[in-house]
Amino acid sequence: MKTTKKEKMYIYRILRPILGPIYKLYYNPKIIGKENIPKTDSILVVGNHKHVMDQCSCIISTKRPIHYMAKKEYFDGKFAWFFKMVGCIPVNRSIKDENAKSAALEVLENGFALGLFPEGTRNKTDKFLLPFKFGAVSMAQKTDSYLVPFGVTGDYKFRSKNLVVRFGKPFKVKKNESLEDANKRLEKVIGDLMRENLKNSEK
Repeated sequence: MKTTKKEKMYIYRILRPILGPIYKLYYNPKIIGKENIPKTDSILVVGNHKHVMDQCSCIISTKRPIHYMAKKEYFDGKFAWFFKMVGCIPVNRSIKDENAKSAALEVLENGFALGLFPEGTRNKTDKFLLPFKFGAVSMAQKTDSYLVPFGVTGDYKFRSKNLVVRFGKPFKVKKNESLEDANKRLEKVIGDLMRENLKNSEK
């Protein structure tokens, strides 16, 4: 029997307070600025992508359910049940996935929270950030939604000493702003949050 959206969010609300403390205990993330996440209105939670657990660091930072866009391969593996139960949106990265885009826009148009990574994939290179795709700023502009930036740095390991997630002030893409300019602005904001983490970790 197919699980409805309402049932998925019910399961999400049950799992979050159970799995959240376990996640915090294991990885020991330092979360800064979570008060910057709006409690209402449509938002896109966007940041750099270094590890598969990045989305979990955001999920534990707010009581709002975040519908994450995730590559469809996650829905074929042993944790497929988890991605489905927490309301993730599968994305076929080999094509221009209009179904995924429509589902994401529906989330925002209904005043909910959407999570995605502008880099499009995990950064496994030596580069500070991968080039940003335009999906986040485009959807934010179309739906007049807030972008909530975050920067994550450090290591995902047991009782990590340097794992930091820092949220910045939410902002909107102006109606007359080009997507190129908006994307550069978003990339700078996220980069600055990451640099702030690194600067403080050196003290």
